Amino acid sequence: MYPAVFSRTYPPGRIEEVLAAIAADGFRGAQMNLTSFGMDSLPATLDEGALARGRSEAARLGLSFAALSGTYNMAHPDPAARAAARPRLARVLAAAAAIGAPVVTLCTGSRDPADMWAAHPGNASPEAWADLRAELDRALEVAAGHGLTLAVEPEPGNVVCDAAAARRLLDEVRAPNLGIILDAANLIGTGGLGRQGEILARAIGLLGADIVLAHAKDIAADGRVVAPGDGAIDLPAFAGALSRAGFSGALVGHGFAASDTARAGRFLAALCAEAA
Repeated sequence: MYPAVFSRTYPPGRIEEVLAAIAADGFRGAQMNLTSFGMDSLPATLDEGALARGRSEAARLGLSFAALSGTYNMAHPDPAARAAARPRLARVLAAAAAIGAPVVTLCTGSRDPADMWAAHPGNASPEAWADLRAELDRALEVAAGHGLTLAVEPEPGNVVCDAAAARRLLDEVRAPNLGIILDAANLIGTGGLGRQGEILARAIGLLGADIVLAHAKDIAADGRVVAPGDGAIDLPAFAGALSRAGFSGALVGHGFAASDTARAGRFLAALCAEAA
């Protein structure tokens, strides 16, 4: 397991500058977003030059591109909105192959038309599940052509809202290039802080072999996202449980202020070393 960070934690600039800052803060990798390469997250066109420079600079610095973000609302209630996002996701997949990122991260979406992360009563409907499945099936076929894995994250406000729903999705799809992102804070929330061990043990028991990326988000007791180590999530226990389950990928810090990156890098590096 190695310490990593969301590239969007850093202010946008030339990709070389972003990667230099990531390395200087002690991270060994990053979950990238195309905004860090000077493009839109879901771009209309790709800047091949920026992608090539980023891959070269990451190799020089010894940084791993753990994943690239391809999130869009895969359960949007408007079929036209879903269809419009597909060619843009295809460009993200091409970009991931170009920079050597093995995983593209997705959002299983929400029936909320304005916010793909927002809870909605329709998220539990058979129709939302069917729309997600159709989007995912298309995306998996394109990803397979690039040799890429797609990863979804159980999010409380999404169609795949918890570990059980993630297990259902994996069992239904049965695609070798579909994996899971596990975020302890998403699973625990403020209501589960007293039952962290139980919640994490169940999730890792259900999903352990399919976890391709882990998020080290930390939250305060009131739900605010804070720098890793400053909140109420037992991240050492989370990292230890992941390690015992055989996970050896990126532990990605995110959601905290850019002013906390160096401190977060030190904390996650120590956490990974202790878990090992």
